[in-house]
Amino acid sequence: MAKKPKKKKSPSELTTAERLSAVVKTCRKVMRKDKGLSTDLDRLPLLTWIMFLKFLDDLEQIEESRAKLSRKKHRPMLLAPYRWRDWAAQDDGITGPELLAFINHEEANLPDGSRGPGLFAYLRALEAHDGATDRRQVIASVFSRISCRVESGYLLRDVINSVNTIHFLEQEELFVLGHLYESMIKEMRDAAGENGEFYTPRPVVRFMIDALDPRLGETVMDPACGTGGFLVDAFAHLEQQAQTVEDRKVLQTQAVVGGEAKPLPYLMCQMNLLLHGVEAPRIDPENSLRHNLSEIGDRERVDIVLTNPPFGGEEEKGILNNFPADLQTAETTLLFLQLIMRRLRRPSSGSPGRAGVIVPNTTLYADGVCARVKAALLSEFNLHTVVRLPEGVFEPYTPIPTNILFFDRSHPTEHVWFYEVKPADGRKKYTKTTPLKYEELQPALEWYNSDRTAENENAWRVSASDLLAQGCNLDIRNPNRADQFALPAPSVVTARMLDQAAQQMAALQQLQREADTLAGLDIQETWDRVELSELLTHVEDVHEVVASESYPNLGIFSFGKGLFSKPPIDGLTTSATRLFRVHKDQFIYSRLFAFEGSYGLVTEEFDKCFVSNEYPTFDCDQSRLLPSFLYAYFRSPRVWDEISEKSKGLGNRRQRVHPETILEHRIPLPPIEIQDLVCRVMSATEELAARRESLSEHSAELLPSFLDAALGVELVQRVTELARE
Repeated sequence: MAKKPKKKKSPSELTTAERLSAVVKTCRKVMRKDKGLSTDLDRLPLLTWIMFLKFLDDLEQIEESRAKLSRKKHRPMLLAPYRWRDWAAQDDGITGPELLAFINHEEANLPDGSRGPGLFAYLRALEAHDGATDRRQVIASVFSRISCRVESGYLLRDVINSVNTIHFLEQEELFVLGHLYESMIKEMRDAAGENGEFYTPRPVVRFMIDALDPRLGETVMDPACGTGGFLVDAFAHLEQQAQTVEDRKVLQTQAVVGGEAKPLPYLMCQMNLLLHGVEAPRIDPENSLRHNLSEIGDRERVDIVLTNPPFGGEEEKGILNNFPADLQTAETTLLFLQLIMRRLRRPSSGSPGRAGVIVPNTTLYADGVCARVKAALLSEFNLHTVVRLPEGVFEPYTPIPTNILFFDRSHPTEHVWFYEVKPADGRKKYTKTTPLKYEELQPALEWYNSDRTAENENAWRVSASDLLAQGCNLDIRNPNRADQFALPAPSVVTARMLDQAAQQMAALQQLQREADTLAGLDIQETWDRVELSELLTHVEDVHEVVASESYPNLGIFSFGKGLFSKPPIDGLTTSATRLFRVHKDQFIYSRLFAFEGSYGLVTEEFDKCFVSNEYPTFDCDQSRLLPSFLYAYFRSPRVWDEISEKSKGLGNRRQRVHPETILEHRIPLPPIEIQDLVCRVMSATEELAARRESLSEHSAELLPSFLDAALGVELVQRVTELARE
């Protein structure tokens, strides 16, 4: 019996998470209609500055109330008619071209009927009261670096009206919005592609903060803070320690500081910090490298630096002149590393400063300027730990292996501990679909906080004198890894190869039997071609997304490779309002990549998983058509070409193949017994391919195994190392 659809909740029945998720989804849906906003890289900044202004007005109104209760004079951040309540809070407020003119023009008709600077022009001209640093400077800095790219003032009014329903001063709403905003930052990172360098995986951020354990009263700095991930988590870590009014004051005035020179991440960082409770974020909008290193004194030094500085890059000559002549380089990572060393607090002015810095593998082994920077790090600082992260942690944005340097200013380095984080579950590397989880870093954190009296399979140490003597090469291989060069005996390898060869032969013999069977059948030269509309039914098992639930998610490989599991969809953070559940033996394809063979068959493994509306799904009339035969047929590149031809006029790479195109396609329809034969052949060929791949893997072990047995492990190790070099 078909399951009854869930009754849609009324607005009063929605939880805070569901209501706010619905608001954000509505805004994003509206923004997609505007021609000036082509991607999330356009839409999210727009939503950010709108939310920013609503947040400021909510905060202003509560401060006005506090001032009245204490009978103090209140100095507003913004004056009428530029406050949210003046131009945005009424659903029937200014809209269309009038709204766009008010926001964008240097001179505009204002909502109160007067004439004056437009909204952005007014905000950019704000100055702090009495020369002090306050929220007005933050506002001016934010709006000096953004523009309003929306083309429809009517759509903009719809977004403003939706945001107006958010109450930023309710603690539960702030918590949920912070979570939602982080998810949108991740989506924007995906949209940014190679420009997504301002995002650091959350598990790595948490691990570094837990390792350094900031204490209330200390200042945490990120000089290349991007969207503020390190600062948000550091603030949350410190907030748990604030128990009194005085503690809260310390938390708000000195907990976190940062720098971000790129306009887009700077804007998002401000909003991210505001949503997570930082009342007046202290983020420098200029290049953190612009100051001469020799002029940085104790006032500019901080207790903790946590950062993931940009890899590569190139700075202008004026920036390089801020560094000693023998330490100038185009490698941005090394410039930031020098800056961090200079900005750490000296022991003479309190507890020595400490740092956690992400660097690429090249920083560990490079010579020249890099070696000189590392020599200073070893000689003048205590580089006590290098954590070597597994491959793929930053996929798909960069394949570069990364490491975390932990150092402080307590004394020169005596020895460096190295810790190798191994991928979980025996996998070789992480990917976008199988990302690193925080729990997988727990063993490393426990080791980090231990007394470190002995080496183990993951941890080893090297004296600073040895490192300095060998040119400061920190790319030290793990000498304790048990399986580093271990190889099975040649007899074991050959036995495995014989077994795989036997199974490969069995698969070939099965194919021969199927070929003999085919030869004995009455095969017509041309089977009747039947339109798939007679054999398939387009079905939609629709499920409305619920914020409190998680949904197992599927994708489809191209080139006939079938279905695969994607990370589950979080009902709270996804922009989707509904998903589609699939069932065993259903045929499914991708609208976007059908011309690349993006087809699949739902097997038992994927029964009752979910897909988006980009994956049309069909039930088969199994009395006439076997689902596995249909899948086998659609694995042919000839079919992809036919489907592609029928989809002309829908664009190039982004063309969509609609269900009607599939249903209109004609397929040769042999009897069920021949369909079954084709399915058996498909299964046997897949088995043959798997055995061939396994045999190839064992073949690669054969020569090293014989060398290991005949010549000894030490020689084989050296040969292997030379091959890697």
